[in-house]
Amino acid sequence: MKSLLPKVLGLLLLATAILIAMSRAPDRPAESLVARWGGPPSDFIEVNGMVVHLRDVGPRHDATPIVLIHGTGASLHTWEGWVQALRGQRRVITFDLPGFGLTGPFAGRYTPDDYRGDTYARFVLDLLDALKVPRAVLGGNSLGGEVAWRVAVMAPSRVERLVLVDASGPHFEPESVPLGFLIARTPVLNQLTEHLLPRPLVASSLANVYGDPQRLSPELVDRYFELTLREGNRRALGLRLRQLVPGQDAERIGTIRQPTLILWGGRDRLIPPSVGRTFQSSIPGSRLVVFDSLGHVPHEEDPARTVEAVRAFLELPVQPR
Repeated sequence: MKSLLPKVLGLLLLATAILIAMSRAPDRPAESLVARWGGPPSDFIEVNGMVVHLRDVGPRHDATPIVLIHGTGASLHTWEGWVQALRGQRRVITFDLPGFGLTGPFAGRYTPDDYRGDTYARFVLDLLDALKVPRAVLGGNSLGGEVAWRVAVMAPSRVERLVLVDASGPHFEPESVPLGFLIARTPVLNQLTEHLLPRPLVASSLANVYGDPQRLSPELVDRYFELTLREGNRRALGLRLRQLVPGQDAERIGTIRQPTLILWGGRDRLIPPSVGRTFQSSIPGSRLVVFDSLGHVPHEEDPARTVEAVRAFLELPVQPR
C-alpha cells in the first residue's frame, strides 16, 4: 500500500499540472479581439484620455437616444437583440464599461482601480458629453441598472426615462452566485484567475444566470470567455466585486422621479425578483414586469419578448412584420 502512495501522488500532481496547462489563459491585447468582437458598427472614441468601445446606431435626429448599460462581466453585445428591434425608430447607444469588453480598465484622467457605482455614473455622464447627448433614455442590467439609476439621481435633467433590468441597488441576499464571481472575490484565487481561466468556468457561470441554460450557445460562451481575457479585465472584475457594498446608497432610489420601467427575470437567483418589487415600491409611478421563465439577463436570454415591454413604455408604433 505504501509503495502505491508515491505513484498516486505522482499521478495527481501530473493531472494537476495538465489541468493548469490546459487552463492557462494569459491576457490578450484588445487589438487581438477587435476583429471578432469589434467589427462594424463598432467605434472607438476617446473619453477623458481613455479609449471606449461603443456602437451608435439608428436615426441621428433622435433628440433623446436610448443608452443601454451592460452588467458585470458582460459587454455591449448583450443588448444586440434589443438594438436590432429598436434601431429602426430610435437612436440606440451601447458601450463597454471600463473594466469590461474591449474598453478595458479605467485609464487616462480617471483614478485607476476605482470601480465604485458613482465612479461609473460619472463616466457615463462624461461619455454622454463626448457624444454631445444632453438627454437620454437610460437603461441598464444588473450593475448597469445601478449605474443608470445613479446617473438619474446625480443628474436628473440628463435622464428622460429609466429602464431597470434586474438592477442592483437595494440590499439583497442572493440565492446563488456564479462560481466565477465567487472566485473573483476570493483572495489568492482571484490572483490565480488572472493567469488561468477554464472555459467551462465561464460556461457554468453563464448557466447560473440564465433561466434556461439551453439557450446558451457556444458562440455566446466564446464571447464572454474571450472578452474576459482582454488585458486587465480580470483584475478589474476582482476589484469591482471587492469594492461592491450591497445596498449602498439605496436610500437615494426613492428620489427618482423619471418615468421608470422595471423588468425582471422570475428565475433570477443572483438578484431575486423581490428586489424588483422593492424598486417598484421606492420609485413613484414605476411599473414592474416579471418574465417568469427568464433569469438574470432576460434582455439577452429572450430579447424579442422583453423588448416589447420597452417598446410599449416608449410608446413606439408597432412595426410591420
